[in-house]
Amino acid sequence: MKPTRSFDLLILGGGIAGMTAAIFAARSNIKTAIIEEKICGGLANWTNNVENFPSHVSINGMELMERVHAQVENLGVDVDQAAEVLRLDLSGPLKTVETGEYLYTGRAIILATGRQPVRLQMETDCDHVHYCSVCDGSAYVGKQVLVVGGGNSGFDESLYLLSLGVAKIVMVEALDSCGASETTQAKLRAYSDIDIKTSTFVRALTKEGNGVRVTLENVHSGRRESIYVDGIFVFIGQKPNTGLFHGIVNLDANGYVIAGLNMETDVPGVYAAGDVVQKSYRYLTTAMADGTIAALAAEKYIRATIENEVQATRVIADPNEPIRS
Repeated sequence: MKPTRSFDLLILGGGIAGMTAAIFAARSNIKTAIIEEKICGGLANWTNNVENFPSHVSINGMELMERVHAQVENLGVDVDQAAEVLRLDLSGPLKTVETGEYLYTGRAIILATGRQPVRLQMETDCDHVHYCSVCDGSAYVGKQVLVVGGGNSGFDESLYLLSLGVAKIVMVEALDSCGASETTQAKLRAYSDIDIKTSTFVRALTKEGNGVRVTLENVHSGRRESIYVDGIFVFIGQKPNTGLFHGIVNLDANGYVIAGLNMETDVPGVYAAGDVVQKSYRYLTTAMADGTIAALAAEKYIRATIENEVQATRVIADPNEPIRS
């Protein structure tokens, strides 16, 4: 039988939304635990330069997350990393989360499990496909790579790859124009070692020598071309980590959690925050706002629950004694 660890508030996910929620909860004297499947920081750990975070003109994503993590631990929040969730029961007044080591209980829970990169949807035996330039980019210094995706992530990561010393980048975007901000596009287009192809997608990948033979196809004309690259970096979007929540809370057609103005779900005592929530904009700052609201709403719920329990105890102790607020 696994040891039980009891808290007021459980937070699933240690990204910026979950850690912000933990900071606000801890400062309200709410006993809080973060349960993180990998390491705290989420996808921000993969970002070389964060340039839209107030107070920092530019900061490394992992460094920023490490600072937030340090603040969380300084406030006494229990942080369990590399903790795979095996089972959830959020239906009763006491929420339970089972991991490989422990059974966690809490009066309320915040779902902040974030998102993960969308994989390239094609069969290939190629092992040169990557989803994190910070993690894998250094292996391609002096080499040529393909970047799939012309959004902000694709442009930001391409700038980082070039800063490492990657010799050339071919970028492909299936849409007729790239979706990255004009400022970011201008920075990348200033390089001579970048070839951007819009209305183009990857038709096939074949392992060739120490690299990859890539077949590209134009969306409109159907014209194909074959190029050789040493590696491929894919940034074509992300999907929510909500597999555990199906049938437990309401999700939209794309798998995002449906939450109200106070980040509440349709299950009492269950809140959601960050990229996992159905919304229009997803940035570190919007995730922080979600985490703040979810923590404050959860605190109110927890204190009301405790007060109700106290009142119920008084009634049982002396059913004739009037209840005073």
